[in-house]
Amino acid sequence: MTRWPGRQASLTRRLLLWVLAALLLVWSCFVLVGYRTGIHEAGELTDGHLAGTAALLVNLSQPAFVDMASETARPLIPALKSHDYQPSLSVVVWDAGGQLLARSGEAPLPRFAAQSGFADLQLGTPAAAWRSFSQWDASHRRQVMVLVKAAERDELAADVADQLIEPGLWLLPAVALALGLAIWRGLLPLQALSRDVTALEAGQAGRLQARHPYREFNAVVGAINRLLSQQQATLARERQLASEMAHELRTPLASIALQAAALKGGLPAQAHAEALRQIGADALRAGHVVSQLLALARASRTDLQQQMQRLDLAALVRRVVADYAQAAWASGHVLSVQGEEGLQLQAHPLLLELALRNLIDNALQHTARGTSVCVQWGSAAGQAWLQVCDDGARQSAASHSALAPDRLGLGHQIIDRVMGLHGGSFAKALAPVPWNCCYRLAFAAGA
Repeated sequence: MTRWPGRQASLTRRLLLWVLAALLLVWSCFVLVGYRTGIHEAGELTDGHLAGTAALLVNLSQPAFVDMASETARPLIPALKSHDYQPSLSVVVWDAGGQLLARSGEAPLPRFAAQSGFADLQLGTPAAAWRSFSQWDASHRRQVMVLVKAAERDELAADVADQLIEPGLWLLPAVALALGLAIWRGLLPLQALSRDVTALEAGQAGRLQARHPYREFNAVVGAINRLLSQQQATLARERQLASEMAHELRTPLASIALQAAALKGGLPAQAHAEALRQIGADALRAGHVVSQLLALARASRTDLQQQMQRLDLAALVRRVVADYAQAAWASGHVLSVQGEEGLQLQAHPLLLELALRNLIDNALQHTARGTSVCVQWGSAAGQAWLQVCDDGARQSAASHSALAPDRLGLGHQIIDRVMGLHGGSFAKALAPVPWNCCYRLAFAAGA
């Protein structure tokens, strides 16, 4: 099994980190909003307390407050914070002319102001911030001002905000733990699939079973099984190729060995020359067999390495036939082409060229000098076809064997495999006049 260099990252850890980072970001936004909301609500609560106290006092027909030295101290309640329910309120009462009527609390005496409502004041030495609310009575003869230290107001606001965000801070670790467990549990099927893939053996015909209950895995399982099928098919073709190579090479190699042994025994000059000629011919035969077998292997592999594409059949035929012009002239054959222009075909260009070359090779090798060979193509009922025809007689079996006895066997096997990959067929066809023999490649309809 291939191992990545260094320590490999964990998908579970990566997912958990990203989820926790997103959670922390969202949680921080909620905490910030909660804190600001707590500050705002606590401020409104204090202001409401000031306004309520002023409204209560302004409607009382009260005597003057007691002297500040005689004021009753606030009781200390251990269960309560000093600012929770016991704010240090101060009260100042004026008449309509600004004359001080009464005063209570520790706030320094502010200046009289005729306007009502809330105000932020700086009082005392050194100056300290106070929050105040002023209100006149219905007859506008008396004004009541209630004050509280701004520091106490801010402490109350901070405490309210803290109480709002504290549950969230305690809940964050619990949510993070729950998310971690959920991610780990959710990735268990993926880990099971990974174990199944690891357990596969390349040399065996094993497949992944579709036992995983999630449709997201179907495409992965299908792709892996397709790759395994292609790999098994490739291994089978390689084994078949090795068997065919051993079978086809056995005869020429055995002949070379026999001729070489005969040369050691001292032959007459004519027999010696014939033995050397036979060794050369057998060597050429062996080389040709190897070439054909390699072409067969190429036909088996191209379907995995190259996608089908749209091609111009006339252009492909003319290019291949042009390559054989010199060979046809040397062997005394006449090569020609005949077919409709602009015929498009969906095919593997290399494989189709390989099949056509084998047909032309067979026609040149197995017919006498002076034979005309014509490559024809066309379509009928939406089905494209390509064929090679000749007007010559086939050479004798003895001559055929002397040239290349494997030729038609392996060559036709290559063409069969190529047409199988194209979904078509290969067979000997009825030769039209004036031809004697035709071999046709018929492609699937709609190709």
